[in-house]
Amino acid sequence: MTILKSMFYGNAVWRWLLSAGVIVGVWFALHVLLRILINRLRGFVAHTPGRLDDLLVDLLEKTRFLFILVLALYAGSLVLSLPVTARTALRTLFIIALLLQAGYWGNGLVAFFTSRFVKRKLKEDAAVATSLSALGFIAKFVIWAIVVLIALDNMGIDITALIAGLGIGGIAIALAVQNILSDLFASLSIIVDKPFVIGDFIVIGDLRGTVERIGLKTTRIRSLSGEQIVFSNSDLLSSRVRNYKRMYERRISFSIGVTYDTNPELLERIPKMIEKIVSSQPKVRFDRCHFKSFGDFALIFETVYYMLVPDYNAYMDTQQAINLSIAREFAEEGIEFAYPTQTIYLAKGGPS
Repeated sequence: MTILKSMFYGNAVWRWLLSAGVIVGVWFALHVLLRILINRLRGFVAHTPGRLDDLLVDLLEKTRFLFILVLALYAGSLVLSLPVTARTALRTLFIIALLLQAGYWGNGLVAFFTSRFVKRKLKEDAAVATSLSALGFIAKFVIWAIVVLIALDNMGIDITALIAGLGIGGIAIALAVQNILSDLFASLSIIVDKPFVIGDFIVIGDLRGTVERIGLKTTRIRSLSGEQIVFSNSDLLSSRVRNYKRMYERRISFSIGVTYDTNPELLERIPKMIEKIVSSQPKVRFDRCHFKSFGDFALIFETVYYMLVPDYNAYMDTQQAINLSIAREFAEEGIEFAYPTQTIYLAKGGPS
C-alpha cells in the first residue's frame, strides 16, 4: 500500500496504474465495439437495399487505429494531475487526431457518393460522370486543406501569415512546376469543355482506344489490343482528337470491279442493282452508285452510303450483308468480278 501511495512525477503510483488501466480499457472497448458494429452492419447490409447503412459501414471501416489510441491516451490522462503544458499538449494531440479522423471520414463520404453517382450517370451521361469525378477530387482537396489549416492553427501557428507567405512563394513554385500546372489546367479544360468523356472511343494520331480515366496530370486510354496508353493532358489537348463516340453517321465508300467483257446492258443495270441491295439494309441511307472509271484490268463502280448508327460492329454486319447480296446477284446475272490479269501479245517477226 505504501508503494501505491508513493509519488511519481506529481501523481501517486495508483493513479498511474489507474490511468494505464483506463487507456487499455478504453482502447480495447472501442476496438472491440468497432469490430462488432462493422460485422453486424455487414450482415444487415447484405439483406437491405438501402444506401445509408452501406455508408455507415464504409465510414466505420475508415476509423483509424491512431485515433482510437490517442482517444484512449487522452481519457487516461484525465485521472492524472498534469502540468498545464503537458495537459495542453495532450489536448492539442487529441484535437489533431480528431481532425485527421474527420478528414478520413469526410474523404470517405465524398468517395462514397461520388462513386455511386458516377456509376449511375456513366450509362446515362458520361460527361456528367466525368464532371462528378473531378468535383469529387476538388471536394477531397478542400476537406484536407481545411483539416491541415485548423490543425496548424491549434498548434499555435499563425495561418494568416502562412497563407500570405504561400501566396508569395507560389509564384516561384509555379515557375518551377509549370509543366505540372500545364497538365492541371489542361485537365480542367477537358472537364469543362468535354472534348471527350469517360467511355468515349477516341483516336489521337495512330493511337486509339476507350477513355478509362481523366486525371489531373494524365488521361488513360485502353487500346483495342488491350494495353493502357497514358497521355499527358497538355499533349492530348494540343493534338487533334477524333471522337468516334460522338459520330452521328458513318459515311461508307467502297468500290468493286467487273471484267471488261461484261455486256454494256448489264453495266447499265449494275448501279440500280447495288442501290436496291444497299437500300434494303436497316439503318442505312443510300447516297449514290456510279460507273466510276476504266481501271487497268477492271471496270470500276463506286458506291457511297451512310450508316445511321455509329456502332462499328453494326457497320461491319451491314457491309458483310451487302457484299454477300452483291455476290449472289452478280452470280445470278452472270456478271464476273475482275481480278488482276495481264494479256501479253506476241508478235511474230518477219525474216531478217
